[in-house]
Amino acid sequence: MKIALVMLVMLAFVTAAGAQQPSSKPQKQPPPQAAASDNGFVTKIAQVGIAEVEMGKLAVEKSMREDVKKFGQRMVDDHTKAGDALKAVAMKKNMSWPSETDPEHKALHDRLSKQSGAAFDRAYMQAMADGHRKVAADFRKEIKSGADADVKAWAEKTLPTVEAHLKDAESVNRALHSSTSTH
Repeated sequence: MKIALVMLVMLAFVTAAGAQQPSSKPQKQPPPQAAASDNGFVTKIAQVGIAEVEMGKLAVEKSMREDVKKFGQRMVDDHTKAGDALKAVAMKKNMSWPSETDPEHKALHDRLSKQSGAAFDRAYMQAMADGHRKVAADFRKEIKSGADADVKAWAEKTLPTVEAHLKDAESVNRALHSSTSTH
């Protein structure tokens, strides 16, 4: 009876000790700062996308020029599509998803909503050129040093669209400024 009791105690001890030992297969998780960096990128880009859609709608409504209206509609369409794809990645990864834009873009939207005519067109297109330049840099940084493969893949797939937006924004912006300087 004593032998059985001793063996039972030893079995319990060995089982408990084994449960405390680390698994022989280490879990592959990105370092906390990398995960935070990817989540920060997702949050920032989601907020920018929300702003682009809102300001695109504003351009469609307020612009006097067809090229600015078309650009605004493209922002609504492309940023909605890209945002939906990024949201799917974020949800899969349990990353936070913002419900509204950041204060900087909210202030820009508020400023643009108070303008009209040629002043609106110039301010909107300048903001689009500047904004897409910054966002393209954020995408390149994520592609180069992001830790999450799915977020990086989304960024790689989406960067050409961002670069096309930048090119178009700069082109329309130049046209706006050359037409106002000749009058």
